[in-house]
Amino acid sequence: MAVSLSTAAMLTDGLRASLDRAQTQVNALVLGKQQEVRMAFVALLAGGHVLIEDLPGLGKTTLAHALAATLGLDFQRVQFTSDLLPADVVGVSVFDPQTRQFQFHAGPVFTQVLLADEINRAPPRTQSALLEAMAEYQVTVDGTTHRLPEPFFVIATQNPVDLSGTYPLPDSQLDRFLLRLSLGYPGEAAERDLLAGTDRRDLIARATPQLSAPDVLAARQAVLDVHASEALIAYVQALLARSRRHPGVRVGLSPRAGLALLRAARAYALLLGRAHVLPEDVQALFPAVAAHRLVAEVDAGKDAALAKAILHAVPVD
Repeated sequence: MAVSLSTAAMLTDGLRASLDRAQTQVNALVLGKQQEVRMAFVALLAGGHVLIEDLPGLGKTTLAHALAATLGLDFQRVQFTSDLLPADVVGVSVFDPQTRQFQFHAGPVFTQVLLADEINRAPPRTQSALLEAMAEYQVTVDGTTHRLPEPFFVIATQNPVDLSGTYPLPDSQLDRFLLRLSLGYPGEAAERDLLAGTDRRDLIARATPQLSAPDVLAARQAVLDVHASEALIAYVQALLARSRRHPGVRVGLSPRAGLALLRAARAYALLLGRAHVLPEDVQALFPAVAAHRLVAEVDAGKDAALAKAILHAVPVD
């Protein structure tokens, strides 16, 4: 089937230039992580959320702050701690003695970009406060539903679960994240530039917004127009099927995970200047989309290896 849409028809030259400048700026702030930066933009344009998991000191919060400074959107940061309450995140109704009515006081979740820093240091009850917000872009308090601003984008960081003072994220919470990224140690050249250069906090403070809310919403709409062929969809379905019968997997990928993979692949193709999805787009994204959704039979720490094994086991027809 021929694809009649052109990339120029989906993104204006100005918006494409803004997206390119935004990625360039974040790459200048987070050195040597071009692919991880691109995937964070994939999550943004696909209408999803991103979880950044790694050891302390490897740039998780720096990437989150760099994204927030570059996007030109309203921004709030919440430091998740063991004593954080759900009301500290979503807000609370307070009785006003003058009006003799309860008034809702919005929490920090009512923003466009929310940095949930070290999300797994809060207990599960507080983690769950974000479930409705991330899935439905709304918050319900005392029976009243409050819509969140658009666009709404959660950037969460977490430390490995084997570190002290952490609570594993429940499966329902993990499923709300479109992608899970890991930065790892920087390359030798990037680390040398980092050590010799200006403090990242100072650079982020001087960063200028390269996008706006209308830009992000327009780019998200353009993602929907990126073509995925029947053969490409069949490939994604084969990956889902394989995940449900692969050795070592107790719970495979759901149809919602397949929709997330397709949505992310469309955004990835758009960022690369294409109006159609290739199998290579799916392959580049599959570990980041699938690993945190898989439930291993024995060792939960093997989910990334299982995702790669599933990917290698399914041929492209």
